[in-house]
Amino acid sequence: MTALVVVSHSDPDSLTHHLAGSLSDAIRAAGGTVETADLAAENFDPRFTGADLNLFRGHGTTPADVIAEQRRIDIADHLVLVFPMYWWSMPALLKGWIDRVFVNGWAYDATPGTFVKKLARLTVHLVVVAGDDAESFERHGVHEAFRTQIERGIVEYTGATVGSTTILYESDSKSRDVLASEIAGLGATVASHVTGRPAAGGRSAARALASSTKGDQRVPSC
Repeated sequence: MTALVVVSHSDPDSLTHHLAGSLSDAIRAAGGTVETADLAAENFDPRFTGADLNLFRGHGTTPADVIAEQRRIDIADHLVLVFPMYWWSMPALLKGWIDRVFVNGWAYDATPGTFVKKLARLTVHLVVVAGDDAESFERHGVHEAFRTQIERGIVEYTGATVGSTTILYESDSKSRDVLASEIAGLGATVASHVTGRPAAGGRSAARALASSTKGDQRVPSC
């Protein structure tokens, strides 16, 4: 079982990165293989350029950086997207990655009168860091918006399966120790969804969060 963990955050000490590290450790501990795609560190260009537009219009070649990302996904059984929630959705960097990588001819085939979903073999797990609480999300319809826009509009549109959606709530208001404990638990939960077997939490990433900045109790940004 192989998993590609895609992380979208510019700060390597963010909660997003700690959570990605926790679930990656837990997947490995359960016997899985993990590759990490750190979009910010790898300087992935999210801009939909003229080359991407030509490809969309059916008269162009796939850019080399897009081919590289598609190949990473091709060898994975599970795709795990780890990101902070911005404006009820994902950061522009991750959205641009999806815009450029999940294209016609690879993620789906659309021709006049036909539409073929091509990612049926792939299971996608969505792991989100959010500043607000679950009650507020439910009251404002954020959960349903997320299901419509991302689960249905991206994952299921291409034929992939939504394996799990996991949200770390109240990231801006909880203490560092509480967040470290939750990150370990959520890491184990996501790993169990990916591997299909019980998984221990990714304690190393959680310990790193709890002990980082030498006792400074300020919480890293989501």
